[in-house]
Amino acid sequence: MPPRANTDLHGNAPDSSPVALLIIDAINDLEFDGGARMLARAVRMARRIARLKAKASALRIPTIYVNDNFGRWRSDFHRIVAHCLEDGIRGRQVVEQLVPDETDYFVLKPKHSGFYNTTLDLLLDYLQTRTVILTGMATDVCVLFTAADAYMRDLRVIVPSDCTTALTPAAHHAALAQMRSVLKAQVVGSASLDLARLARSRRS
Repeated sequence: MPPRANTDLHGNAPDSSPVALLIIDAINDLEFDGGARMLARAVRMARRIARLKAKASALRIPTIYVNDNFGRWRSDFHRIVAHCLEDGIRGRQVVEQLVPDETDYFVLKPKHSGFYNTTLDLLLDYLQTRTVILTGMATDVCVLFTAADAYMRDLRVIVPSDCTTALTPAAHHAALAQMRSVLKAQVVGSASLDLARLARSRRS
């Protein structure tokens, strides 16, 4: 493949990073059937993602918000964040902990996988990322579909089990087992992740 004419995504991508943290559909109002039952687990998930994101940021590991557009083709990410922070929105407790920083990236997706008809492939390519850490919800839907597409792209997939959740604990655990066995994902608790080691393979 010939060298790229532009190696920095027109100035919009940072130095290359061998690993990236993906937060999938966590910017979510939870205003759907089953959302109330899911809320307590989603809040616990968000706290752990926030801690993981802080550690990643300190190591200059980029965070990419990969979020559904909820079928609103004119929507933009900042509007979705603002909506989820409104009074009376069920998911507000979740989103308050995961408000994006100026250095974060976002990808709006129209379907379950973060790769389907989005710019995620291009962004990861320019970042030279080979390992993706998948967090968010739901474990058995959008996280699973994104993990499958990452696997088919020969990316290494890591899923912190306490940084994802689903409508039911049974669905959550079944999806984790499938990702571990079929997609060869590394499924571990977030406290066991050695982010510094993952970041050390950064190209000089």
